[in-house]
Amino acid sequence: MKSIIAAGTLAFVLAAPAVQAQGGAPLLDLTLYGQLERWLGAGRLDLQNLYTRGAGDNSLDFHAAVDGRGSTFTLMQVSNASGGRWLVGGYNPQGWSSTDGWHVTERSWQRTAFLFNYTDPRVWRQVASDNVLPSRGERQTYNAPDHGPTFGAGPDLLVNDRLDTALSWQVSYGLLEGETEGRSIIDLSRGGQLFQVDALELYSVSVVPEPGRWTMLAAGLGVLGWAGMRRQRRVRAG
Repeated sequence: MKSIIAAGTLAFVLAAPAVQAQGGAPLLDLTLYGQLERWLGAGRLDLQNLYTRGAGDNSLDFHAAVDGRGSTFTLMQVSNASGGRWLVGGYNPQGWSSTDGWHVTERSWQRTAFLFNYTDPRVWRQVASDNVLPSRGERQTYNAPDHGPTFGAGPDLLVNDRLDTALSWQVSYGLLEGETEGRSIIDLSRGGQLFQVDALELYSVSVVPEPGRWTMLAAGLGVLGWAGMRRQRRVRAG
């Protein structure tokens, strides 16, 4: 097993020119919307934009927009020097913070975060606690003011403090087929290749109640109201 890279050592390594404003349509379209719903498997979702990277933004701008806002989807468009381009991201059920450091999930049922590659469709979920190394999947996200959205101890997916460079080295998240660790979720390469972040967006995640549930709730409240009125009339009549 490779040595785990300390997330805090990478912020100054990934320096690059100032971030440019991203243009064009949002990364989230209806097709991706539906795919995220299927990957999460919680039903219909309401996704609201919390953050879209602007010109000159850094990790402090990211945290100011998303910290304490609950579960999120991170979406990012990345590219390499050869012209390759990918849309990747991750689901964070715990929410982001500037001060918490590692969000640790010790038990398998707590490990509901996942990473995804939408361009070459794959999903990497947190490694379960019955792995040969039980602690391998416990580090869900890393939360510090000098980091953009950062998942796993590899880091499995990291955005630097300038929000312009991404790195992926799979450790805490893995495919069900048992793909070995150390690969990038972006292009499956090894060796910790760096990618340019062309666009970065974060969306809050909430589940839309099924219409049937609302109907049943309204009917139940109606019955209770009707019963209450009958009791009041009986008391007055008596």
